[in-house]
Amino acid sequence: MPQRSTGSRRGKGQGRGQGRPAPRRPRDQVRRTAFDVLQAVDERDAYANLLLPSLLRERGLSGRDAALATELTYGTLRGRGTYDAVLGMCSDRPVAKIDQPLLNVLRLGTHQLLGTRIPPHAAVGTAVDLARSVAGPGQAKFANAVLRKVSARDLDAWLAIVAPDDETGRLSVVHSHPRWIVNALRDAAGAGEVEALLAADNERPRVTLVARPGRATVAELGGDPAAYSPYAAYLPEGDPAAVPAVAEGRAAVQDEASQLVALALTRAELDGPDGRWLDLCAGPGGKAALLSGLAAERGAHLLACDLQPHRARLVRRAADPAAAVTVVDGTRPAWRPGTFDRVLADVPCTGLGALRRRPEARWRRSPESIAELGPLQRRLLGSALEAVRPGGVVAYVTCSPHLAETRVVVDDVLRGRDDIERLDSPSYLEGVPDLGEGPYAQFWPHRHGTDAMFLALLRRRA
Repeated sequence: MPQRSTGSRRGKGQGRGQGRPAPRRPRDQVRRTAFDVLQAVDERDAYANLLLPSLLRERGLSGRDAALATELTYGTLRGRGTYDAVLGMCSDRPVAKIDQPLLNVLRLGTHQLLGTRIPPHAAVGTAVDLARSVAGPGQAKFANAVLRKVSARDLDAWLAIVAPDDETGRLSVVHSHPRWIVNALRDAAGAGEVEALLAADNERPRVTLVARPGRATVAELGGDPAAYSPYAAYLPEGDPAAVPAVAEGRAAVQDEASQLVALALTRAELDGPDGRWLDLCAGPGGKAALLSGLAAERGAHLLACDLQPHRARLVRRAADPAAAVTVVDGTRPAWRPGTFDRVLADVPCTGLGALRRRPEARWRRSPESIAELGPLQRRLLGSALEAVRPGGVVAYVTCSPHLAETRVVVDDVLRGRDDIERLDSPSYLEGVPDLGEGPYAQFWPHRHGTDAMFLALLRRRA
């Protein structure tokens, strides 16, 4: 809370505006930290998964305090659509007309009331204090009135009131996804599975670690061996950075599906040599680190590229020392056609497959995002197909199940081409069930407990 003056006298030599006490740290650092992340997400498109850990360290929050700040941040981001519908019923002004800082306080308070076991009086009281701190006494009174109305019912009772009658609207409000995403996921997963998928998007994802080949072993990770990836383990609790192999950069946090799509590329049979591999869009480096380790074990060499210098630096830190890392525009390659034996094109996408980990993406993206990214995705896949030699293999990967980012892109690029063969991607992911009928493979949160990664394996005919 702001420091209040305790007197009017100034000490010797203190001029106007000098010698005042430094602003007091917020009394409730946990909720203030969650609020600051919510504000940064809205104001400057910050990524919660990057900003929150840095704020926790900066403010000395650990243990139960860090866990609560994390739950309040991610829970509020995931539930925003539901909470806004409830707030719209409890406020005498439209949600869109509420000042952003106050609205985030109300969302945070509503999550405490409807999504946690925090006692109602504590949830309301702490939210009112936060509103007073960031928006002033008048807005604190408004927050108090609104949140007391919210506290009159539990979540199920509110959903019975605020959820629309049409199925898309109901799913949108109950599971806190924009309508357009509900429709897109229904198209991709099917009407019979879309509700389970939406519910899975709102579950806290387990932490999956990867032991980088040649640098660490799964036994060093300390968790339970993963179900599908031979390099992965599930961390049951605790800070991943506390695992020595992670702290030393020999292991990392990486979703299991992200590991598996890279592994599938390395398992595809080749006609001819297997010494030159390319990661066309390598930043921030998770798949490049895995591929570079496997390449080194086989006597192959990986070239990892990214358009952005700062992302290329992240790749350099993650990858095996033998890998080459460079800043290159993948749509304007610096190599001759047919240079590489294996090529990974993990293209920029909307990230709709990782909404469990980046819940803010559902509010940040729009249907226009799909249209904007489509041409780039097609150019990058076309570039990858030119980069691979006859007999070599390309993996087209997105962290999105949206049909317009997955099979539609592949089908469009391959239309009229008879020099490209679609491989049966699920057959290179033996032991992973329910990936689809092929030739493409699609991972799902509700089926596999992973991000919704898409994979197409394509061989250039010799």
